[in-house]
Amino acid sequence: MKRALFTLVLAATAAVPALADQALATAKNCMACHSVDKKLVGPAFKDVAAKYAGQKDAVDKLSAKIIKGGSGVWGAVPMPANTQVNDAEAKKLAGWILTLK
Repeated sequence: MKRALFTLVLAATAAVPALADQALATAKNCMACHSVDKKLVGPAFKDVAAKYAGQKDAVDKLSAKIIKGGSGVWGAVPMPANTQVNDAEAKKLAGWILTLK
């Protein structure tokens, strides 16, 4: 019984960072245009992760796009700058996005 409870607590603790980062994405209005696994106005975060997979500077590229916005990479609809996000939050969001598969 104790072993099962310990395993359950350990598994729940491992899932907390992913949920916390999705909560940050929701709080910063990223989820208004993006979804984890399907295209909305912008690309799915999983598609973004696949596009930038293996690039050493991916966190820096994505965090800059989160803060400054961009256009032309995913189609005609531009991504506006997110003035609600600071540098640390942008890096945290970019890091989380890159973990999605």
